[in-house]
Amino acid sequence: MMPLIMADAGMVYGIKRIGGEGTQRQFIEGLGFVPGAEVVIISKNADNLIVSIKGSRVAINKDVALKIMI
Repeated sequence: MMPLIMADAGMVYGIKRIGGEGTQRQFIEGLGFVPGAEVVIISKNADNLIVSIKGSRVAINKDVALKIMI
């Protein structure tokens, strides 16, 4: 397992676990990042990732990406 921030662009990954607690975790799960979902990194830079999940493109910051384990 590794955090989403370490993944390569263009590859399909399965989400294994979501870290964090309370409202932060609810926010992440509300975006569609739940265990079992597939995610693809479209692009990444030092601070942000753009990912495709459940048919939508979502921008997340590195702090959120560190909580998503693949």
